[in-house]
Amino acid sequence: MRQRLDIADVEERTKIRAKYLRALENEEFAMLPGPTFVKTFLRTYAEQLGLDPHMLVEEYRADYERDEELELQPLGPPAMGPTRGRGRRVGPGVVALLVVVAIVGALVAIGLISGDDESSGDQAGRTETTAERTTTRPKQKKAAPPKQVKLRVVPSTATYVCVDHGVGSDVVFEGTIDTAQTYRGKHVRVLLGKRDLQLWKNGKQVQVAPGADPIAFAFGPRRTQELPNGTGPCI
Repeated sequence: MRQRLDIADVEERTKIRAKYLRALENEEFAMLPGPTFVKTFLRTYAEQLGLDPHMLVEEYRADYERDEELELQPLGPPAMGPTRGRGRRVGPGVVALLVVVAIVGALVAIGLISGDDESSGDQAGRTETTAERTTTRPKQKKAAPPKQVKLRVVPSTATYVCVDHGVGSDVVFEGTIDTAQTYRGKHVRVLLGKRDLQLWKNGKQVQVAPGADPIAFAFGPRRTQELPNGTGPCI
């Protein structure tokens, strides 16, 4: 009110739906999709009005968030006791069969060796002819895959961005940008408050689905993954 802005003005500037802005004003957080969106919208809204987003998010966490601890029971196959096997005795019929198989195998091997001696001359001639006709083509070397991620974020308007290098890592950047920024690392995760922007990974554009909700990605040298709602850096 002091800045003479109405909900429609803020909706246009932040790309956050008016019903969500009213829910933030009235502390009706149940109307929003989840705690992740509440904190993201609070940051974007506060920055638009010139307020301290960190203070508002911490106040929301202290008053409304509840930590739920889930006890995970280890899953695995039941322990099996030692098994005792009984050896089987080989009967005389089996022994006789093995002897016959061995004799047949020896005869076949002798026949193959003799045949190889007779045809070695012809085979050598064919090998020489084939070698003369064969031309060696140089193998084309494939370009080595990149070992790092170079992520370029090009916003259309002021956009909240949070970047880290993976789950459990420190936050590399958190704030609002209005010009193109580049982030590098072996792994890069990014949370975007808006979707009206362009993403480029190692020189190739990444498709960003249109919408009004925040979106998060995880990038690796060979992999690009859109993260589910409620996951990503600064969450």
